[in-house]
Amino acid sequence: MGRILAIDYGFKRTGIAVTDPLQLIATGLETIHTKDLFDFLKNYLEKETLDCIVFGMPTRDDGSDSEPVPQIKGAMRKCKKLFPALCVDSIDESYTSIMAFQAMIDGGVKKMKRRNKALIDKVSATIILQSYMEHKQNKTL
Repeated sequence: MGRILAIDYGFKRTGIAVTDPLQLIATGLETIHTKDLFDFLKNYLEKETLDCIVFGMPTRDDGSDSEPVPQIKGAMRKCKKLFPALCVDSIDESYTSIMAFQAMIDGGVKKMKRRNKALIDKVSATIILQSYMEHKQNKTL
């Protein structure tokens, strides 16, 4: 069984989280420059086995697509083309940045560290991944 990798795609930065090989635990991996995403994925796949790449898909309160959705859909298409053996999926990521910020407060992260947008992106990716895992588990029950 391979890992699941989640992506919190942004115009400048992209947060990345992965599961353990048994797909039980979601952990923030890192934040990279978005322009480096596909190089990162190629390098990561040389070292690790993935089953699926999950993109967070942001929607507005009315359910419509938010501003980065066309770029995310383009990145998903490119992933499918570059890595045809992998599942490429998406899940609603509405409010994950707010949830990530609150999780850092609840976890006792100091105010200066909470200003680190790269950390917020990594935590958001972890929340996206956890949501995906829960959704996947609920579908099998």
